[in-house]
Amino acid sequence: MNILFDLDGTLTDSAAGITRCLQHALTRLGREVPAASALRRFVGPPLHETFAELLETRDAAVVDGAVRLYRERFQDTGMFENEVYPGIREGLESLSANGHRMWVVTSKPTVYANRIVDHFGLRRWIQDVHGSELSGIDAEKRRLIRRALDRSGLAALETCVVGDRVHDVRGARANGVECIGVLWGYGSAEELRKAAPDHLVSSMSELCGVVESEGRP
Repeated sequence: MNILFDLDGTLTDSAAGITRCLQHALTRLGREVPAASALRRFVGPPLHETFAELLETRDAAVVDGAVRLYRERFQDTGMFENEVYPGIREGLESLSANGHRMWVVTSKPTVYANRIVDHFGLRRWIQDVHGSELSGIDAEKRRLIRRALDRSGLAALETCVVGDRVHDVRGARANGVECIGVLWGYGSAEELRKAAPDHLVSSMSELCGVVESEGRP
């Protein structure tokens, strides 16, 4: 089985760093700064979409400016205010030992996603990382998954997507790929159930069991 893992909210708990960087950008812009708990729902979706909503604007220059302020803090500090979820390393090791191949597919820019994968020692299990451009191009999960399938030569029927948000489920559906939704991330159980992934799991060990069942989810 080929497994395309989301990063934020699936492999790593990055909420602290991301919400603090959002607050940093909003503070620098002189805008109202929501509590971190109110910003958790923005962990995972493309950053340009997040600021368009937070700032209530579609002005590309305004959004780009907010993204630059976010990255002022993120690239040196926020990126590493992050931790791997319990059981992830053990699960990746088990899946790899059983012959499954794994990729990271994330809306986060590839340059940052690669640094995170390396920083937390996940590279040994990951074939490659597919992320967006710093400009925000290719941040949509549908496009990212399509690119991962094409560039890595993966057959949709031999691949599954693992993620914590509705974007992951929709992206998988658009590409004819099965999806496993994880309940430990930032998407609520209600959000994921409405999106209707093929499976919902509450732990990495449960996810491994689903993948191992008949060799596919």
